Amino acid sequence: MRTSRMRTARALAVAVTAGTVLGLAAPVASAWDDPKNIVAMPSVIPRGGHLTVTVEGKSCMTPGSKITSDAFPDAQLTPTASGGSATAIIHKHATPGAHNITAHCGSKPPLTKPAAFTVIHGGVRGGLGGSSTTGATSTDMAIGGGLVAAAVIGGGVFWLRRRSENASRGI
Repeated sequence: MRTSRMRTARALAVAVTAGTVLGLAAPVASAWDDPKNIVAMPSVIPRGGHLTVTVEGKSCMTPGSKITSDAFPDAQLTPTASGGSATAIIHKHATPGAHNITAHCGSKPPLTKPAAFTVIHGGVRGGLGGSSTTGATSTDMAIGGGLVAAAVIGGGVFWLRRRSENASRGI
């Protein structure tokens, strides 16, 4: 009987010790991945565009935290609920293609997100409704002119036909 109680006591002691170790290690483990994530919006941007970058991690709330990239000047992070956020303006001379972003938060090691965003030459292609030019293009003018010409010809044919029908009736 005594050995079964001793085994139970040992098992309980081991479980309590393991739980304590895990409980104390969890906050340390979560501190290792701070900052955690970098999000850049929009992910495709033209030269001169405004890029909003959000970095998750409590260390990014400290003064002096910043983001860096070869495509924009260093930008200071402002504290948010989950980390820091900054708006960067893409250099006019930035090379087209994918660019990295590095977050420097407090005394933590920097975090780099490779290919965080892509710089394109010219405007962003927005699909239907989006455009990188302003005003009507020569194609738009040709299509519009053709439609106006078709309307004038169709109206003239209709008018002449009505006129000939009225003449045959004697009106």
